[in-house]
Amino acid sequence: VGWYNYCLLIHKIATMKKIFIIGAFVSVLASCTQNAITGRNQLSLLSEAELQNMAVQEYRQFLSQNKVVSPSGNKDAEMVRRVGQRLTTAITNYYKGQGLASELEGFQWEYNLVDAKEVNAWCMPGGKIVVYTGLLPVTQNEAALAVVVGHEIAHAVAKHGNERMSQALVAEGIGTIGGAVTSGNAKVNSLFNSIYGPRATIGVVLANSRKQELEADKFGLIFTAMAGYNPQEAVPLWQRMQQMSNGQRPPEFLSTHPTEENRIARLQALMPEALKYYKPMGK
Repeated sequence: VGWYNYCLLIHKIATMKKIFIIGAFVSVLASCTQNAITGRNQLSLLSEAELQNMAVQEYRQFLSQNKVVSPSGNKDAEMVRRVGQRLTTAITNYYKGQGLASELEGFQWEYNLVDAKEVNAWCMPGGKIVVYTGLLPVTQNEAALAVVVGHEIAHAVAKHGNERMSQALVAEGIGTIGGAVTSGNAKVNSLFNSIYGPRATIGVVLANSRKQELEADKFGLIFTAMAGYNPQEAVPLWQRMQQMSNGQRPPEFLSTHPTEENRIARLQALMPEALKYYKPMGK
């Protein structure tokens, strides 16, 4: 009898595990949404409102702890602001034209140049953008800067950060059955900082997948072209980036982006489509 009861208990436990796994799987599937621009299904356990709220707090803290270059009388800061405004105007108009204005709900675009030697730029949920002065000697011109900013904005509007956070949360068993996924969850806050936190250590930041990078490359080029900048500046820009990483520690901008040799070939393959949207300013 004892052995029978033991076997029965083992069977019940196994059954409960199966139910939990099935329930977790269903929960994850229910959290998959189709991105309106890329058309790809993504796991999204957090609401964009939650992410935007977290982004505002992190962004304000970052700006308070770093030297922000005023655009008043500074040509570099003026350029960053101009690039940001042209890109976001083009993106907003594009989304409206596609009947997708609601996809940018809550976005309050901000663009700041920060005095820091790192070769870096980023865009948080809700359109919080920062460019580091250390990036400008590498971009060398306004169109190349637009390529970088357009790429980072593409990650934001394609909701790649939410996708990476959601995948990590599932791996941790959070966000499935009974898992609360909110900004008040310590694990959620930690993951947010590991993806968006500008103070995150190189190697700690959760890298983009190849698929996400391809999407950011594609739509970043298209957004750059829509804003009136020549997307072809992407090729020499990435050639300069690769030269910087040869035989030494790669620039921070590359630390979270794949640097495979075929990237330039991939950009060249994407160029014909991007150029369809390119109309130089004033023409």
